[in-house]
Order: sequence, then C-alpha cells, then structure tokens
Amino acid sequence: MIGIIGISVVFVMVFGGYLAAGGKLAIILHSLPFELAMIGGAAIGAFLVSNDMSAIKQTMRDLGKVFKGPRWKHEDYRDLLCLLFELIRIARQNPVAIEEHIEAPMDSAIFGKYPKIQADKEAVALIADTMRSASMNYDDPHQVEEVLEKRMEASLHHALHSSHALQTMADGLPALGIVAAVLGVIKTMASIDQPPEILGKMIGGALVGTFLGVFLSYGLVGPFAAKVKSVVEEDSHFYQLIREVLVANLHNHATNICIEVGRQNTPAHCRPDYSELEEALKSVKKDAA
Repeated sequence: MIGIIGISVVFVMVFGGYLAAGGKLAIILHSLPFELAMIGGAAIGAFLVSNDMSAIKQTMRDLGKVFKGPRWKHEDYRDLLCLLFELIRIARQNPVAIEEHIEAPMDSAIFGKYPKIQADKEAVALIADTMRSASMNYDDPHQVEEVLEKRMEASLHHALHSSHALQTMADGLPALGIVAAVLGVIKTMASIDQPPEILGKMIGGALVGTFLGVFLSYGLVGPFAAKVKSVVEEDSHFYQLIREVLVANLHNHATNICIEVGRQNTPAHCRPDYSELEEALKSVKKDAA
C-alpha cells in the first residue's frame, strides 16, 4: 500500500507542480508515446541483453516486493524459534528420532506445524543440512558458523541480483533520455524553415525525452531498486536467525538459551516479546507431551 501511495505522490507533485506553474500537458502528451517507446524500449532491450532468463524472471517476481514488503513477519520469527526449539529438543533427547524430520522435512509433522516455513526451500535446507551435519559429528561451532556465513552470503548475493539489475537500468535511463532528446533535435533541425511557434513545439517535444529519462530513473526505477534491496536484506535476517540458534546449539548451550540467542538477534520490529515467546514454547511443550 505504501508503495502505491509513494508512486501517486511522485506523479501528483511532479505533474501537479508543472501545471500549477502554468505548464501545458498537451506538448508532453503529444510526444510521450514516441519518447517512451524509444527510452523504455531501449532500456528494456539493454536489460534483456545484460541478464539471462533466470535473472529476468527473478526481477519480474521481485518487483512485487515493492508493494508487498518483506516476506517474514513478526509471527513468522516466533514460529521459527518454536520450530528450532522443538527440533533441538528432539535431537538432544533422541538423536535417532530427529532423522525423520531432517531427512524428509516435507513429510515431517514438526515442520508441518509451520507451513509457511516448510514451503521455503532455503530455510528448510539450511536447518536440515546443519542438523544433519551435526549428527555426522561435523559439529565444530566455528567451522559450521563459517560455512553457514559463506552460504548465506552467496544466497544474499544471488537474491540482490534483481536490485542490481534495476539500479543499472535506472543509471542508464538519463543517458537514454538524452539520446531521445538528440534525435528530437535532429528532427527539429531538419525543419528549420518552419515558423518559430512550430519549432518551439518541436524543441519542447525533444526535451520531453530528457525529462522522461530522468523522471523514470529517479522517480520510479531507482526507488524500485532501492526498495527491492531493502526487502531482500530484511528477509535475510530470517536465515541469519537460523544460523545463530543452530551455532548456539553446537556450543551446547541449554535449549532455552539457544532460542533466546535467536530472539535477541531478531530485528527489533519483528522480535517477539520474552513472555510471548515463553507462552508459545509452553504450547509446544504441551503438544509434545
């Protein structure tokens, strides 16, 4: 919702201010289809040249994040801590019993309690792979933490590709606007024998290209890139929480301490209260009894 409001404010303030200053939309509307075809078409073409199909599809999907915001909410972090609590508790009580949950997470009754987390392949794989490694005696906390850090850095780098692609497009749009404006000037110079009022309109139409390139870059595409980056980085905290809890587990801290480490490392606006989490964990214990 906030994204739609932001876009509306941009258009209202730019074009409203132009009209309030006595500007006329007729010349912009007359040139807009042609200028937009040149600038937008060139930008899209350059985007297609510089990205492969998987990156293009990822960027199209990530555009929705501008309006949807982060995927993981307050309740999801609470659910993740409850899930990790239950898995760690079972792994310590009966190492054999944990195998069915980490070897087949999609069929696990524990993972099944949290369908949103279960549906996220990266989160499930991160939990299952780390706990599986620990069961095979690969349990040096520092080595595991280093491996997880590298894994998450690679995942974050991949997830940020769409933001980088959009930012590259935003950086190129002003230059493409100049290209369109130059073409407009060339067209104007070919009609230099026309009356001044006609030449004025033609020059004004050419300048629409410069305006459009800058407007699209700094008013739309650039902010889209920044928002996608912000959302991706915020969602990455969800996976960092998994790392913190599982590494704390390898340090052989008490299960409740491992979960508290995760809670403390949760972003403040998504962090469950201690009492709220305690009640959720009591419910988990009661269901397991």
